[in-house]
Amino acid sequence: MAAAELPMGQVLQAADLRWQTWPETAVAAGYITRKDTPKGLEDTMGATTRSAFLSGEPIRPQKLVRPESGFMAAILPAGYRAVAIVTDTRGSNSAGGFILPNDRVDVIRTFRDEANSKATSSDVQVSQTILTDIRVLAVGQLIQEKNGTNVVTGETATLALTPTQAETITLAQKVGSLSLALRSLADSGRPVEAEAQAAPDTALTVVRFGVARQQTR
Repeated sequence: MAAAELPMGQVLQAADLRWQTWPETAVAAGYITRKDTPKGLEDTMGATTRSAFLSGEPIRPQKLVRPESGFMAAILPAGYRAVAIVTDTRGSNSAGGFILPNDRVDVIRTFRDEANSKATSSDVQVSQTILTDIRVLAVGQLIQEKNGTNVVTGETATLALTPTQAETITLAQKVGSLSLALRSLADSGRPVEAEAQAAPDTALTVVRFGVARQQTR
């Protein structure tokens, strides 16, 4: 059992685990039992939790990552890529430091409009929302809020992106700066159709194998 509340990403130590009497009829498949695994405590120490555990919750191997496996790869959904973007260390590019792992965000690209800047002899800046409803995997080195405290603003935010979105955001970092806009919990998972009606479409030109094509959100 978990001897205390364990956050996602916790490296398990002896003090985090304990044996507890459990009704035999309530033992589910995947539970670690002293009968089947006498050295269960020793074997489990050093593993990393893939998700949070409540105090007294049975420890299951399916929710752990062994030391030889990559933690970020283990929590990344199938078909997605983890991409780190640079954020403003003052917090202005990450909702003032209130963006936490597992929040959903929109990614905004800000860049200099060269044509209008030359035409008006001034510095014209343009902002575009290039990705919407994106899950934040980590902020800096923190992968989960701990003890109810806000994350310390980091220099990078790691996002869960599809391969196409990964291409878009990689190019966007090269030709402008990126900001994260925190979404309301009520807006998370909003249908793409509603998103498209709410804001004009934007795109970047991605060159792959010498062929240029427009890449939308």
